[in-house]
Amino acid sequence: MKRKAASCILLGLSLALVSAGLTGCRFGFASDPDDPNEQVAEEPIDTSVDTFQYDSSLSGTKITLLNSKAEIQVALEKMGAEYEKKSGVHIDVMPVTDDSPYTRVVSLYNSGNPPTISILDTTDVIALAEEKAADLSNEPWTGEAEGYLTEVNGKVYSLPLCIEGRGIIYNKAVIEETLGEAFDPEKITTLGEFEAFLGRLAEAGMERPLSLAKEDWSLGAHHLQYIYETYDGTSEGAGEVIEQIKAGTLDMASYSRLNEFLDAFDVLKKYNVSLKDPLGADYDEMAIDLADGKTAFWFNGNWAWPNLAEAGAKNEDEYGFLPYFLNNDPDDFVNQKIQGSPSKQVMLDGQMATEKEQAAAKEFLNWMVYSEIGQQMLVKTCNLIPPFKNNPYEPADPLSRDIYEKVHEGRTFNASAIVPNDHWSVLGAAMQKYLAVRSDRQELIDSIQKYWDEQE
Repeated sequence: MKRKAASCILLGLSLALVSAGLTGCRFGFASDPDDPNEQVAEEPIDTSVDTFQYDSSLSGTKITLLNSKAEIQVALEKMGAEYEKKSGVHIDVMPVTDDSPYTRVVSLYNSGNPPTISILDTTDVIALAEEKAADLSNEPWTGEAEGYLTEVNGKVYSLPLCIEGRGIIYNKAVIEETLGEAFDPEKITTLGEFEAFLGRLAEAGMERPLSLAKEDWSLGAHHLQYIYETYDGTSEGAGEVIEQIKAGTLDMASYSRLNEFLDAFDVLKKYNVSLKDPLGADYDEMAIDLADGKTAFWFNGNWAWPNLAEAGAKNEDEYGFLPYFLNNDPDDFVNQKIQGSPSKQVMLDGQMATEKEQAAAKEFLNWMVYSEIGQQMLVKTCNLIPPFKNNPYEPADPLSRDIYEKVHEGRTFNASAIVPNDHWSVLGAAMQKYLAVRSDRQELIDSIQKYWDEQE
């Protein structure tokens, strides 16, 4: 099974934060491709209770949904079928295949046949919203998603579909078996303590207890974007530091978060299970290594659960996340919280959809948020972490459950960086050179600065 996109680092940032410096650029989300063959186990849905009020005048309406989150294609089709039973509205779920979500939706607009609603990356919504999308600011669900809405010049043009997060995944049972003692993840609070813990595992026989993916999307987005997102733990701060880098007012060589990030990455490199051939690492093998106990840690996100499940991990197993430790200050938020943000966004066409089609699409979005059936299917069928505070259902797998609990305990920071669509490929390649010790720290810093110097 291939990996699933972290499309979902997500980028809940208003255009106002970036309008001055980013206007005119085409921005894309830095992630890996979704796998259309990926399947997620689902729980049964109780359809016996349904208090949602349907608009009977919409029965017979047909709408289209462009889906860029491939691993929930079948789940969305099931949701659409269930909604149609209740409402009489037919939803044709169209997958994004070879193109990027942005390329696909723009192509459909250019052909005069855009989807009624589209699941897109947040940067795509920001790029398209004011020209193509319907204003959803007055929809009732906006009050349920407080803190996870994306605003463009003060207006909401998309529904946040889910929350995803990333950090250092641990396998509790493997750690306890290796060390012969109970493992309390809360006891590790700094980079120094984490490095010492890795050393203990190595001494106990697990020579290199951590996996690092070699893919440019992982290195250039999931890793490197911490230098923006941890500026102050907000999307506003991420936008601010990017503007400083572009303007040349921030000296990259002395930027504390960049140097802290590289210190942390050096620790991960040192204990990487693929240390001898880091660019030969196999992503799927990393899931097997963690599930089987060859390693104890894997830097990744909750989207990695299908890979772990295929490798033999069970929902009742104790997996969870450590923060991406950056320094030795236990009070720094980066050492206390993991990154968790809204990922995919659902945008409604405001340019070509008829009034009735728009009404049907709005009802479907409200159905996902407010109906007993829609709430269940969002979590149980699609296996998503809901950003809506009224949804009472919790995800079943331990990675999503850990993030869900951390979100509700205030132990996540919601910061995402708006970056150009080639950020992960260009700087991911620079990170690959650094990972393979084919460049030094200064060369990597120079590559990052050069990249931003070339941006508009």
